[in-house]
Amino acid sequence: MAGVSLSTSLHWFAHDRRPDPSTHYVEHLLTQAKDQGRSVTADGHFTCNVNPNSLTYNHMVVDIRETNGADQVFHALADGTRRDIVRRTLECEHSVSALADLYPMSFAAVQKHVAVLERAQLVSKRPHGREQLVRANVHTIREAFELLERLEALWRGRIDRMDEILQHDQEKGGTP
Repeated sequence: MAGVSLSTSLHWFAHDRRPDPSTHYVEHLLTQAKDQGRSVTADGHFTCNVNPNSLTYNHMVVDIRETNGADQVFHALADGTRRDIVRRTLECEHSVSALADLYPMSFAAVQKHVAVLERAQLVSKRPHGREQLVRANVHTIREAFELLERLEALWRGRIDRMDEILQHDQEKGGTP
């Protein structure tokens, strides 16, 4: 747990006496902090306990969370650009620079997308001269597809059992 102090800008709002909704909200936060037994300094700063594992980061391009393989695969496939990179590299190998030319983003951003796909083992890179060629890993894609098929079968079985229960209730004269 780490102590975190309220920022200077929020401190300014807390002591600004204009009738501003944000002022009242910050004052409410300071009151709550006092009520919860947190130490509040004379200048309006307070400390709070923050679990570093609960901090939210921007996971859009780079996944920093530790996850198992399926989570990494589906996280990587959750982004449209990465799905498109996988689709393109299933058709043929592409250099990272050729992929970067296809998207309205920087080369570095495409590199990060490829790195996420590579960590999820959806693509692999191999050197070719001065370039890195990216190719899709069909095995990982097939495993993800098979997992989705198993989940679909599980849920279809559950729905079938619910239909049986409803049918049984209707036959007994009950209402569904």
